[in-house]
Amino acid sequence: MSKGPGLFSDIGKKAKDLLTKDYTSDQKFTVYSYSGAGVALTSTAVKKGGLSTGDVAALYKYKNTLVNVKFDTQSNISTTLTFTDILPSTKTIASFKLPDYNSGKLEVQYIHDHATFTTAIALHQSPAIDISATIGTPAIAFGAEAGYDTTSGNFTKYTAGISVSKPDASASILIGDKGDSLRASYIHHLDQFKKSAAVGEISRKFSTNENTFTVGGSYAVDHLTVVKAKLNNYGKLGALLQHEVIPKSVLTISGEVDTKALDKNPKFGLAIALKP
Repeated sequence: MSKGPGLFSDIGKKAKDLLTKDYTSDQKFTVYSYSGAGVALTSTAVKKGGLSTGDVAALYKYKNTLVNVKFDTQSNISTTLTFTDILPSTKTIASFKLPDYNSGKLEVQYIHDHATFTTAIALHQSPAIDISATIGTPAIAFGAEAGYDTTSGNFTKYTAGISVSKPDASASILIGDKGDSLRASYIHHLDQFKKSAAVGEISRKFSTNENTFTVGGSYAVDHLTVVKAKLNNYGKLGALLQHEVIPKSVLTISGEVDTKALDKNPKFGLAIALKP
């Protein structure tokens, strides 16, 4: 476990990732490669419905600087620069996307043993500002975040949360959407390698009186194969299988079906990631 409480975005992240990460209804193919100069290249092709897209990304690290540049088939160029420890215990992230000249963003993270702070500001004439903070320890953390629109002078969001963690389990509660929603989750790891786990999540939207309850889990069949599944109270069932075909190359097959409307076509996805 880390020394500090983690960023606010980490609250509830483990449970959310288990219920959402790698589930896809698209066809995706990714190839990773590395050049002799230390540049990591990632090529991705995605087919969603009748639309096909792709991108090529290059990642280069030099001392405390990380440069990530991505080119996609929509003629966009996305660049992210990450600088670590320009000042002690800080990380600075600058990003922009061309040809959208108003997409620039600057984020500064400060990480301490008992607190973390994050400030992000859009780089244009009327910027939006996001601020978040957490205090505590790796075992228990309290946090909040807020977004402010300098044009309207209004808060665009405010969220508060708490997380309690143990080596084999984690629980969290988040109140968001300006107090209109609540999400509580719990994840329990079933093995020392944290490849098998069970998770439960309850979310409520107060304005619509809507409640969603989701349970899920992952199970390591062996050191090469993992299966995951999830089901909510509306009858949406999702499942996936991941298998390491060759070292560092993973095949993912996933699908989703509405158990209350089996006459509708289920959704299936396929993802292949190849690494040298």
